[in-house]
Amino acid sequence: MDILMIILVLAALAAGVFLGMQLRRKLTESKISNAEAAAEQITADARKEAETICKEATIQAKDVVLQAKADWEREARELRKEIQAQENRLQQKEENLERKQDHIDQRNEELGKKDNQLRQQDEQLRKKLAEAEQTLAEQHAQLERISGMSSEQARQQLVDSMLSQARHDAAKSIKQIEDEAREIADRKAKMIMALAIQRYAGDFVAEKTVSVVPLPSDEMKGRIIGREGRNIRAIEAATGIDLIIDDTPEAVVISGFNPVRREVARISLERLIADGRIHPARIEELVEKAGEEVDEAIREAGEQATFDVGVHGIHPEIIKLLGMLRYRTSYGQNVLVHSIEVAFLCGMMAAELGINVKQAKRAGLLHDIGKAVSHELEGSHAVNGGELARKYGESPKIVHAIAAHHEDEKPDSVLAILVQASDALSGARPGARRETLETYVKRLRDLEQIGTSFGGVTGCFAIQAGREIRVMVSSDEVSDAQSHILAKDIAQKIEQEMTYPGQIRVNVIRETRAVEYAK
Repeated sequence: MDILMIILVLAALAAGVFLGMQLRRKLTESKISNAEAAAEQITADARKEAETICKEATIQAKDVVLQAKADWEREARELRKEIQAQENRLQQKEENLERKQDHIDQRNEELGKKDNQLRQQDEQLRKKLAEAEQTLAEQHAQLERISGMSSEQARQQLVDSMLSQARHDAAKSIKQIEDEAREIADRKAKMIMALAIQRYAGDFVAEKTVSVVPLPSDEMKGRIIGREGRNIRAIEAATGIDLIIDDTPEAVVISGFNPVRREVARISLERLIADGRIHPARIEELVEKAGEEVDEAIREAGEQATFDVGVHGIHPEIIKLLGMLRYRTSYGQNVLVHSIEVAFLCGMMAAELGINVKQAKRAGLLHDIGKAVSHELEGSHAVNGGELARKYGESPKIVHAIAAHHEDEKPDSVLAILVQASDALSGARPGARRETLETYVKRLRDLEQIGTSFGGVTGCFAIQAGREIRVMVSSDEVSDAQSHILAKDIAQKIEQEMTYPGQIRVNVIRETRAVEYAK
């Protein structure tokens, strides 16, 4: 029983092993079949994909080939066009060169003909020159026989004559050029003077047209300005002068071209500051009082001037104009003092000449009254002064002397020339217009030394306070034509070596004297 059970068990185990092996074999076969099917599928897919890639590659290769072919054809066309253009240009250049070559050949042919002609002419000229030299030698020999002079002596005489003529022509040309230059220089001088005045105007205005009023403290500036500027506007309206209140400590600047109005404004402002009551009503009151005082001071200054000079019967308005000159300066010289000085100089010279002394003093005193209104009227102060003198009843002689003292009118009387000379003396004397005596004397000495440094000069004198030098020359050494050149040379040397105000006139004088004695 036991053995049977064991056998059955073993049989069952063997059957199970066999079934398992069969099952595994079937499973393996199934997997193999599935793998083979998958492999076949993958192989089919790969084959299809490879065919697709090959087709695409073939298509792309064809596209690349077609594009390369198109590019090559385009480049070939462009290259053919460029080659054609170069061929055209070369052909055109060849044609141009051929034309130029033809032209050059033609010119060479013409030059050859001209060269032959020139050679022939040269031979003819040589023959004629030889004939002329032979004729000239014959003529020289004949002239030497006739004149009794050698050719060297004749040549020297001709050279001397030509030099003399050249000097004479040069002097005439120089004089003509100087006359033309003088006309041009007059226009340019006016322009230069206008520019100089324009450039100097700033300094002149700052010095001559402003007055400075000191203040006790900077707080006073606010009181002068007033609420909303009413006080400063009232001062400017009453005086006609500009008030400048800036950062300058303890000072107010009064600016204006009219010196009388500026003086009125200065007095009024000083009194307002001292009084302390600064308001429009008080300003008008003090300005009116200051104006009356300045008018009185002007009148007194004019009367004192007429009294000092000894001139009477002058119209009150002219006396007022004289007083106004007290507030005017010319080149640093007070005009009223200058007028009094001119009056005395006129009187002294009139006494020496034996003419009316009082009339001369009167003309000298009134000669600059036009400067009192020069900021109100246009034109020369001499002409304006003459018109004022005529207006207020002065005699025609006085009127003419005033109007002619600066050559605005041609002086036609001794009195006019006296006033002109006295005005020049007063303005040009040493010390009158900021020039020391040592500088003045040295300038005159240098002028005379420059004049005598030239050949042919017998004497040199500086006159009119150094505004003119008179050079005396020998008539044997300096001719009339050479005197113009000498004057030019002296003027140039003065300009190069000296510094001086205004201009200096160089007057070269040449005279011939014939002296004989009766026995």
